[in-house]
Amino acid sequence: MKVGVIGAGQLGRMLALAGTPLNMEFAFLDPAQDACAAHLGKHIVANYDDKVALEQLAKQVDLVTFEFESVPAETVAFLSQFVPVYPSAQALRIARDRWFEKSMFLEQGIPTTAFANVLSQADLDQAVAEIGLPAVLKTRTLGYDGKGQKVLRNVIDASNAFAELGNVPCILEGFVNFTGEVSLIAVRTREGDVRCYPLVHNTHNNGILHLSVASTDHPSQALAEDYAARVLKALDYVGVLAFEFFEVEGGLKANEIAPRVHNSGHWTIEGAQCSQFENHLRAVAGLPLGDTTKVAGTESAMLNCIGRVPDSVLVLQELDAHLHHYGKAFKAGRKVGHITLRCTDKEKLDEKIKTLENYL
Repeated sequence: MKVGVIGAGQLGRMLALAGTPLNMEFAFLDPAQDACAAHLGKHIVANYDDKVALEQLAKQVDLVTFEFESVPAETVAFLSQFVPVYPSAQALRIARDRWFEKSMFLEQGIPTTAFANVLSQADLDQAVAEIGLPAVLKTRTLGYDGKGQKVLRNVIDASNAFAELGNVPCILEGFVNFTGEVSLIAVRTREGDVRCYPLVHNTHNNGILHLSVASTDHPSQALAEDYAARVLKALDYVGVLAFEFFEVEGGLKANEIAPRVHNSGHWTIEGAQCSQFENHLRAVAGLPLGDTTKVAGTESAMLNCIGRVPDSVLVLQELDAHLHHYGKAFKAGRKVGHITLRCTDKEKLDEKIKTLENYL
């Protein structure tokens, strides 16, 4: 089977690494000449809205998926005329836009924070009056890893915030008093079969994911799976979807979804019976899903390498550590690799995390 991937970053790279043992071949469309997945398949260097290049990709593959939500929904809709694309253009259109996304949560009876659509500074002023401060102003699309957003703590912060974010459609979200941040990696087949991985506890530094630790028997696992199932069904979704939640008194509040394989699911490469990357490919290719449980008798975590990857010798001398180098140029604030840990018990895992954090 030949799989086309829109985007050739580290997620596309890990999809190709997972698909190669399944006898899958890959073709990528990405505007970056030095895209880190390019050497794992054919690389079409073109913008995501280049229709000639998109048709070229469609002629070479059996189906298409995408590695991140910055891909325009129009691109997926165009490709769908020639070849199956999963997830669908409609699912992407909703998942990549925070206003559509939050509105869908309400429609599905999933609790989330107060929010308002902001198309001008006047809209923002009214939203601040209704929701109150502190709050967070975010661009409706494209912002990630702390980009495209501003925390508003007082009226001075809000006074010119719409222009500061580029005078583009935004959403204002009320602050959430939470005790923790968790995410659920779920996968759905073409036929509607859904499987979920254990909830993951996430820690962020400067808006960028730093650490993910897979839970064991999390009390909100069933609730998170219920919320994810509602969204997957509403979107008629095919593939892996990540659902980020705030842990609050009484349960969970929805934060956002990502229509793709996700950073907080990287632990599954070594820590689960079947990784999120293989299961995404199984789902979009119409193959049976793999087991989403943790490797028996183990605890798992993932540490991001931001800006640089530590010396391989230092990492690999830790017997429970697995290094994933993305082959990207080192740059401040950039995800250039990750380390997964798979240990026999939680205490050992915590010790290993502290040791490896000293190398980052």
